[in-house]
Amino acid sequence: MIVATHLRKQFVVRGKPLVAVNGISFHVKEGEVYGLLGPNGAGKTTSIRMVMGLLEPDEGYVEIGGMRTDQHASLIRKELGLISTNDGVYPWLSVREMLLYFADLYAVEVPIAKERLEELAGLLGIRDFLDQRCSTLSTGQKQRVTLARGLMHDPPVMLLDEPTRGLDVVGSQTVFEFIDFLKKRGKSVLLSTHRLDEAERVCDRFGLLHHGTIRYEGTLSDLRALTGKEHLVDMFIDLIQSDRTQAPISSSMGAA
Repeated sequence: MIVATHLRKQFVVRGKPLVAVNGISFHVKEGEVYGLLGPNGAGKTTSIRMVMGLLEPDEGYVEIGGMRTDQHASLIRKELGLISTNDGVYPWLSVREMLLYFADLYAVEVPIAKERLEELAGLLGIRDFLDQRCSTLSTGQKQRVTLARGLMHDPPVMLLDEPTRGLDVVGSQTVFEFIDFLKKRGKSVLLSTHRLDEAERVCDRFGLLHHGTIRYEGTLSDLRALTGKEHLVDMFIDLIQSDRTQAPISSSMGAA
């Protein structure tokens, strides 16, 4: 389970302070997909990095399974799996070699790693090219390998940062099926994306992030009741057009 409490992060850009994340709080339960949504520059990736313990917040803290990232960073990273649009593959390794290498990084015993590789190969349809060099894979094949890599150590928490960016319809569908698999396995899933139409398909609850602040939070039904809008896209358009300078709106709907 993920619990983020009053996270704040400020940077200095061209000599001027820029608040990227401004006091956000949210939680993600086991078997739940939480969508941290917003346009580019809303603070999504900064939030993900603070959840991972890669970026220290100026204020606030994150707990993963009851452990705080500012106190147990190395232990927490073993509990996390990350799938990012920026992830790559090792071109000179075969798919099998790369996946077993990442399992070894997390100290997964060899027999367990091989068994898990076979399970994921069947799930993600990568068995036919397990012994092929990663440099020869198509974009869609590389994405499937990246998804498998994130689960080789079977973490209870998965962080997905723009996982469908650059993918076609077929590739995106693979990601949706992967997310459904994570839910069925009881993983806590934090999805960061600006693809709002896709988020509506897979997320159980949402945090709408705008200018570093969560403006609305809750299920899709909650958000419709709060905003009077049917779809997430319409909610964000309304925020951007009518609330650029207004003080952030807070909501505790769905809070633990």
